[in-house]
Amino acid sequence: MSSSSRPPKPQSTLDAFISSRRKPVSEPVFTSSEIHDRGSVFVANIYHANTPQEAKARVDQMKAIVHSAKPATHEMSAWRCMVPKPGRSGLGGPEDFELQAGSKDDGERWAGGKILHAMETLGILDAVIIVSRWYGGELLGPARFTHIEDCAMEVARKFKDQEELVELRALLETLDDLLATLREEHQQLSSSASAATPSSSTPSPQAASSKISLKKPNYASLDIPKARRLIRARESAISSVKTLLAKLRENSDQPQIPEVTTSTS
Repeated sequence: MSSSSRPPKPQSTLDAFISSRRKPVSEPVFTSSEIHDRGSVFVANIYHANTPQEAKARVDQMKAIVHSAKPATHEMSAWRCMVPKPGRSGLGGPEDFELQAGSKDDGERWAGGKILHAMETLGILDAVIIVSRWYGGELLGPARFTHIEDCAMEVARKFKDQEELVELRALLETLDDLLATLREEHQQLSSSASAATPSSSTPSPQAASSKISLKKPNYASLDIPKARRLIRARESAISSVKTLLAKLRENSDQPQIPEVTTSTS
């Protein structure tokens, strides 16, 4: 057999390790608190994963790189990903997607299902949770499943809260833009009404305040309770400005009665 027809030589273990070290290591979105019980240690990590293949890559990374110096006894995992259906581009809306979910016990029977259940309970999507266990030499019985679920649920809740906060911030910014537009419209209508009525030369407090250019707030440090309070406040302000606008439009539609000046002799 000629050298050109021979199969490629497998990459050595050392070369493979060095090659893997060159790749950027994905950071977990959240890491749980460690649970210690009779020498065993449990900890969970949650990563973004848009496909089952990405989920598997995160598990492989955990084993080969993150925990390479101190391998875990079990790297249990579960994932839930919304992926395009075969032959679909994903541009046709929700109907183009399907849920692909799965789990791996990694030698700890039923453990993967416990993690998957935590994800299903909170509706976690496009993510993989990996629960690592270092066995301490003493059997824990059913308690081990409680620890696995607790770790998984902790990172799942944090992940869910982060997703909700992103949505609330986006909604708040949209409401800010809408409120600014309505206030600008109110200012313009107020100015037009003032120009049409010579006697009202003093601008109203609302018109004066609307001329102030407000700097866009920074919501980076916002938490969920405060975001909800601000959203309620913005919605209330929008409703108030809409009421004022309706009154201004109603007044502008009414015919103007010319002022009659009378002189006394």
